[in-house]
Amino acid sequence: MRQYVIDEISFLERDNIESYLKRTLKPAGLEGVFFLEIPPDLLGPAQQGHEKCGPFYFSVILEPTQVRFEFLVRSAHNMHCSCIARATAAQRRFVMDFADRMLEEEMIGA
Repeated sequence: MRQYVIDEISFLERDNIESYLKRTLKPAGLEGVFFLEIPPDLLGPAQQGHEKCGPFYFSVILEPTQVRFEFLVRSAHNMHCSCIARATAAQRRFVMDFADRMLEEEMIGA
């Protein structure tokens, strides 16, 4: 799995990250897992024409000492479709920008 990992976060940094994720993302229904929804204008070729499979999102997983941002576009309604694909360059930038913004706003030094 291709992903961006921020590790060696402290207990206090984890609390700040968790608060930020709860305020800004949709919970996935599993503890520590959140959905970062992809804006319609960033949908890649694999998602075009698959509106019924949307919304599309990236998973963000918060663990005790790290937070992971997956680079796999997931479908909210279909787990076995060709629209589930690796992130495009623009989609990866979107995830990285979100992570950078989170770190800056929450003053995370990890």
